[in-house]
Amino acid sequence: MQSGIQEPSGGVARYYLAAEKRNLPVSTEITGYFISSLVYLFERTQREEYLAAAIRAAQFLTRQAHNRELKITPFEMGPHAPAYFFDCGIIVRGLLAAYEITREAEYLETAMECGTSMGQYFRNGKHLHPILEMPSLNPFPYEPRWSREPGCLQLKSAMAWYNLHQVCGDNQFQRWYEQALEVALETHNSFLPGNDNPEKVMDRLHAYSYFLEGMLPVASRPECAEAYEIGLAKAGALLREIGPTFRRSDVCAQILRVRLNCGLAVDRTAAAEEAAWAKSCQYLSGDRNHVGGFSFGTKGGELLPFVNPVSTGFSMQALDEWETGNRSPHSRLV
Repeated sequence: MQSGIQEPSGGVARYYLAAEKRNLPVSTEITGYFISSLVYLFERTQREEYLAAAIRAAQFLTRQAHNRELKITPFEMGPHAPAYFFDCGIIVRGLLAAYEITREAEYLETAMECGTSMGQYFRNGKHLHPILEMPSLNPFPYEPRWSREPGCLQLKSAMAWYNLHQVCGDNQFQRWYEQALEVALETHNSFLPGNDNPEKVMDRLHAYSYFLEGMLPVASRPECAEAYEIGLAKAGALLREIGPTFRRSDVCAQILRVRLNCGLAVDRTAAAEEAAWAKSCQYLSGDRNHVGGFSFGTKGGELLPFVNPVSTGFSMQALDEWETGNRSPHSRLV
């Protein structure tokens, strides 16, 4: 709350460069994650300052960032910033979290508008274009990088459609989620390792964990339970293989949250390791921009100099659930 990661506009910076002592530009995706994190904290503590910060962030998205003409939210402020399917889903989920607490119609209206445009603009048959140019809405050419090509990771943002269906009852949102789930289940086995460079495999673990998170609304289905058995074993093994040289805090937190919430028996030894690794990335001293926040990760056991609001949100929630036994509905997954 005192770090300065939320700008006066209400928008939230992508992360804080600790060595240079400055924020990167505001990101609409990160602002969406911030809302979900602060709503979670408010519900756990009832501290009004958390809700007030979430409201400032939600109003930034609805009143400044959202493109009312095209009914979509670009990933950054600026006339030519593209729109990402993934970012839009995180924004919708953040706005829905704010709406469910405040019942402010503008949050629901913007979430529904953005969610509808996600289905209209990004869908390519059964698949999803990752990025669209603005204002043409033409898809970016695919590139051999996980963030620039279709993949199972998009299922986390497709959860926005599942959540919208729950709130407003429009069956089209549910159908779009089911299509995304079908494609993700068909393709996830080939996603890992996906690269010969161990550091890039760690990055792909982050993306693959989005697939695991995206199944949580339907975790009890037999095909999803089977995917969790396969996916957690593969992801857990790669995390332990690569971690001594490069370990991302968000990956530790993501895998831990899935273990705790997917309905399978929890491997408590593995969960305890993942919790300890995530916790070791928290800055316990330093100036106000550092303290309490979580680093992006470690290399060779040393903290990387990036204080990351998403890593902080993921780790905060994962450690809270692990240490207290508190469990949240999938709609509250940061």
